[in-house]
Amino acid sequence: MESDSFAHGIFLIALFLCFSQPQLSAQAEAAGTEAPPNENNSWAATTESRNLLDDSTPTKTNKTHTEFNGRTLDRTVTEGVGSGGGYNPYLETERETVRVDSSTVRTVERVFGRDPNGGRALIRLTEEEKRNLPGGDTKILRTVSNSTVNGALQVVERDIQETRHTSPDVRQTTTTVLTPDVNGGFAPSMRRQEEEKRTSEHEVQFKRSTLLPDGNGDWQVNEVREGNIKQQDGQNDTKEENVLRRTADGKLSVVERTVTKQSESVPGERRKTVETYSKTVPGGFGDGGLILNQRVTTVQRLRSDGGTTTEQKLEQKNPGEPSGDMRLTQKTIDIVGPGTNGTSQGQQTIQSVDPNGALSTVWVDTRHKAGDSPIMVDTRKGNNSSPAQPSTGVPPKP
Repeated sequence: MESDSFAHGIFLIALFLCFSQPQLSAQAEAAGTEAPPNENNSWAATTESRNLLDDSTPTKTNKTHTEFNGRTLDRTVTEGVGSGGGYNPYLETERETVRVDSSTVRTVERVFGRDPNGGRALIRLTEEEKRNLPGGDTKILRTVSNSTVNGALQVVERDIQETRHTSPDVRQTTTTVLTPDVNGGFAPSMRRQEEEKRTSEHEVQFKRSTLLPDGNGDWQVNEVREGNIKQQDGQNDTKEENVLRRTADGKLSVVERTVTKQSESVPGERRKTVETYSKTVPGGFGDGGLILNQRVTTVQRLRSDGGTTTEQKLEQKNPGEPSGDMRLTQKTIDIVGPGTNGTSQGQQTIQSVDPNGALSTVWVDTRHKAGDSPIMVDTRKGNNSSPAQPSTGVPPKP
């Protein structure tokens, strides 16, 4: 019975790993929660969340970032209210990054759940080694292991990712995913091919294909995401992406289109709009063409105290009136400001449309961050004394 209970607990934790974000905000990007600029080497943050819609018990998430002896450790502990009324941890993630040498970085991520006795139980282990090669190329080897019923670890996935620059303006990445086969070994089960090409000083084209085995030993393209990014001045950018999937007749057809626009028309105010067009119409059938069925608008404003206020609106088609106009279905307001003694305070409120069509608060997050800002390990250089710059996913300008 204990093994059955433990297996059931592992299953629930696995579900949580897949759906760890509140469903009410799944359509919206996190607002105002990005890591602050890199300065020093440690910080701690706490977030308390409560779903007001179904009166669920609150949860608390504690995050810490520390560096010691050339190692970087990020730890996240999620707690829920126990039978005694206090908070008890039920999910923990530890991500440790170590620079092995000037060209190699190793990262190990451990995910812990709880066993039937309330103790920590390792349920997932991800090991990754990234090696920088001459010419700016890279190779990443990744292994994912899950816990079995008896507590042992079993490898469930191996990834091989190779990135190479075929020219100063073109970068190609191939990722092969291997999973267990019937013979007890590993066989390729999926392949992703990506190409990013800078066609001019201000434009980049990209294409990302997902391939699956066709049963005859060959690869068949199952999905393609392609488009372009136009960079005007770093403040007013546009990204267009088409999604093509294989239809019943074996041909690739455009099923979705996304247009993303970013602008800064007023100093201290950034606006981002993401419009999604699809052939799938909620609550009905379309005419076979692409129809606008979702718009997400995010506006971030600087506050006089140095903090930020971010408001995000989600508009969707009404399933009961698929031919009608878009309607506001959710609003997220995120406020971040300085606290005392170098701390920062934040609150995120999610409002959703109730049956009467009015917005009502359904989710509240409150955050407290103490300590200094983190230093990110630069995986591209041998010297890790300077912070890594975030990747834009775009080949550098010639």
